[in-house]
Amino acid sequence: MTRFFITTAIDYANGDPHLGHAFEKVGADCIARYRRLRGDDVWFLIGMDEHGQKVAQAADDDRVTPQVFVDRIAGRFEATWDRLSISRDQFIRTTSPAHQAGVQELIERIFARHPDDFYEQSYSGLYCVGCEAFKQPAEIVDGKCELHPTRILEMVSERNWFFRLSRYQDFLRRHIETHPGFIQPASRKNEILGLLDQGLDDVSASRARLGWGVPFPRPTSDGQRQTTYVWFDALPNYWTATRLPDASAVWPAQLHVIGKDITRFHCVIWPAMLEAAGLPLPERVWAHGFVHLGGERFSKSAGVKLDLAEAIDRFGPDAFRYYLLREIPWESDGNFSWERFEERYLSELADGLGNLASRSLAMIVRYREGIVPATAADTLLDAKGAELVEAYATAMDALDLRRGAEVMGELVTAANLFIVQTAPWTLAKNGDAVALDTALGALARCLARLAVLSAPYMPGKSAELWDLAGGAGAAQSLAWETAMWPAVDGWVAKKPEGLFPKPQSGTC
Repeated sequence: MTRFFITTAIDYANGDPHLGHAFEKVGADCIARYRRLRGDDVWFLIGMDEHGQKVAQAADDDRVTPQVFVDRIAGRFEATWDRLSISRDQFIRTTSPAHQAGVQELIERIFARHPDDFYEQSYSGLYCVGCEAFKQPAEIVDGKCELHPTRILEMVSERNWFFRLSRYQDFLRRHIETHPGFIQPASRKNEILGLLDQGLDDVSASRARLGWGVPFPRPTSDGQRQTTYVWFDALPNYWTATRLPDASAVWPAQLHVIGKDITRFHCVIWPAMLEAAGLPLPERVWAHGFVHLGGERFSKSAGVKLDLAEAIDRFGPDAFRYYLLREIPWESDGNFSWERFEERYLSELADGLGNLASRSLAMIVRYREGIVPATAADTLLDAKGAELVEAYATAMDALDLRRGAEVMGELVTAANLFIVQTAPWTLAKNGDAVALDTALGALARCLARLAVLSAPYMPGKSAELWDLAGGAGAAQSLAWETAMWPAVDGWVAKKPEGLFPKPQSGTC
């Protein structure tokens, strides 16, 4: 059994979950569920980043303490992930005492191995509260942060602890060159190599004026106690999570899933911290793109937003999950559209997979009293199914989630064509029992395959289809072998009322 430790970026606790959060969590959950289907020992970590200036300001605006504020926000995030069936194994919060102790331990490990990796320095620079980071000139457009153009950059002057990031420039380049799959997709890798070409500056590791955070373990030379800079607090969550009593994860992670706007932190600063502490690096970092609405990136501050609950309600959680991964590329930016959502739901789910399941199961119930006949898996549909299962695995192994969903659609199309070509109703009318059994058996095997392939994308509907087709056990019992060699002889099928019901006129 292969160990597979997958993480997402921990979400910043200054507001409610939005579509960008959902896209990342649904995509990572799809990967985690697929790896479980393949028999891997999966540990799926998500969580909340609850410290920093933005959180303190948001709590102040809400007239509550920061802890009360983040407790409330964390509850909303977890409720959303429950609704979207995000199969997390662990939900870490950076306000937990165990995490804070782990952050301090990691910093002390760096002090012990490389005493001069941390040093004191007075610094003045433009600070973006939205990014919780000092901005370099190349990141500033018209005097504003390129990622948060509605926020005013603050000039901050402090004497802080600094981390000697510049020391690890050559190490990072060597690691990227000797581990070509470390940063993916390739476009993100090229961006990081370009950043290294420009040279790395040392980075602040503490803040003097902020009390809401993890105390930096050592005072400055004048005895001042400072707070750990939020990214030095947030990034170690992936490591500290493995040290908590209820965790079965083992460091290093096999996959970090993050947004493209935080690659510098995860592909430069985090690996340098780990190397400084004498810890192994994660095996792979995947940086997905942004979800846009009408061509604009979702941004609470810029007023570009969509009601996430409304989007989930439109056709249900499974359809929402499917649409995101079918429509939005996992490797680049994509656009959310209500019109496209409706089109894909109707054409690919209601009239596609749903209609196929309805007509296939109805024929098995009508012609064979629901009992799937025992037949050889040697039809054209069986051959096409085996071919597409391999194509699906290739796509999913490459984290091409959009292609994985597309392959499912190709199998649905092949099955509908098979029905037209074999015309089971005509075989029944003509009394050709052998040919009818062959057709019905092939369709049952196809539905079993589709139940497995759809499980990472639509766990609820997958379980429903599995049950309707006559599969034994709960949805979690789905195994990859069922997709490759579906043994459905004797299954007792049920006639569905509608796997993906069409909305009433005027509701879309």
